[in-house]
Amino acid sequence: MAGSSVYDLVVLGCGAAGLSAAVSYAAAAKSSDGRARIAVVERARRAERGGATRWTSSWFRITEDRRLDPAFIDRMQSVSGGLADLDYCRALEREVTQTLQFLERNDVALTYFKQPFPNRNTGGGLGMPVHGGVGIVDGLAGVLERTAGVEILYETEAVRLSLSGAGRIDGAVVRGRDGLLRVLPAAAVVIACGGFEGNAEMLARYLGERACDLPVIAPTLRNNTGDGLRMALEVGAAAAGQFDMFHGEPIDARSSKPDAVVYAYPFGILVNGQAERFCDEGRDSFDSTFEEIAYEIWRNQDQKAFFIGDQTTLDIEPVQAILLTDQPPVRAATLRELALELGLEPAALERTVATYNASMGPGRFDAHQFDGRATRGLVPPKSNWAFPLERPPYIGYPLTCAITFTFGGVRTDSLARVLTPSGTVIPGLYAAGEVTGLYYHHYPAGTSVLRSATFGRIAGTHAAQARAGEP
Repeated sequence: MAGSSVYDLVVLGCGAAGLSAAVSYAAAAKSSDGRARIAVVERARRAERGGATRWTSSWFRITEDRRLDPAFIDRMQSVSGGLADLDYCRALEREVTQTLQFLERNDVALTYFKQPFPNRNTGGGLGMPVHGGVGIVDGLAGVLERTAGVEILYETEAVRLSLSGAGRIDGAVVRGRDGLLRVLPAAAVVIACGGFEGNAEMLARYLGERACDLPVIAPTLRNNTGDGLRMALEVGAAAAGQFDMFHGEPIDARSSKPDAVVYAYPFGILVNGQAERFCDEGRDSFDSTFEEIAYEIWRNQDQKAFFIGDQTTLDIEPVQAILLTDQPPVRAATLRELALELGLEPAALERTVATYNASMGPGRFDAHQFDGRATRGLVPPKSNWAFPLERPPYIGYPLTCAITFTFGGVRTDSLARVLTPSGTVIPGLYAAGEVTGLYYHHYPAGTSVLRSATFGRIAGTHAAQARAGEP
């Protein structure tokens, strides 16, 4: 192997979790016993650093007074069927405000806004970095670049963890651009290199049939190849989270833009490749249903669906804010012309829309609240925001499901320490972010980046305190 250097901390991954761990360790070490030597290992080139964090809007599920949505823990208990680690969730609830302060202290500007549409999954409003996820990456990485003793090792992949004779984690083995293996000895290692959404073999193993049809929602997610999970399991870590489930989003099938999500489907209808409706578009707010709809498109609709609307859709002023694609809608003066443009059977689309239009129940359409304007006698029904599609131009967006992150991962405690199946802490090993398993059945939106930064910060601070012998 190539020559070695000795570090206080090695962090595997350069997204919100890894960068938060490195920054918090450096700050804690500086306040206790001076300068720390830290290595951050990043598979990507510098221009593509940051993994999934780089491309996400990075919504935060917080209240206006900068606390975690108070409904989050009960929702996690409910949607997971009691499988979620509620101690972990309570730690997130306790620490969120400090995480937001930590980000702002370290060059990440934040903002908060009320959603213009009804929502049940994000607490009424959303916080987020002013510049999205890339603001987190550039802000925290910039702090590290100005910190003596810190190295960010780009185009370097983690291969395995290093163990002392007594079984303590004492570093990591990595491979650089020259193809040679190198040992990075360290007092502690933080695994923060994402899920396995970029690993075709693992996706097929855990998700099964048609896993190969899932595009990643952003290009650098291909670097998330499950290395952290593999390495942790090799040294005896326990698993957590639902391995056969993932967080997906309905994206514009024409777009190559990262995160080209189309959230506006409650204000129209969704049809499959046979031009038939397949879900209740108005069952709940889009922030509660978009994952479920994306999964349905992948699993049961051959990865193909179409959002159909009309001038009423276009007249809803804030609707452009929830169309994240860079492609304009397909427009047509008639449903027949729209169907031909989208590759659908014209008579089938005309029949579906006519049946839908004839099913309108009483009430007044209001996009800004749960209006109860529902269909009658229609299968599947539409429970809110039902209005007839009869005002041309008609519009259409072709949709497919893209994978954002996987649910299965490593089990950790509320201090981000990696645990064995018996609940024993593996000395010197921490994990944070999407490499850690938490979610089952459903992802309550606005918590992935928030928990990544929170438990990355906790991991770095705890590792520094442990190194200094502090309680």
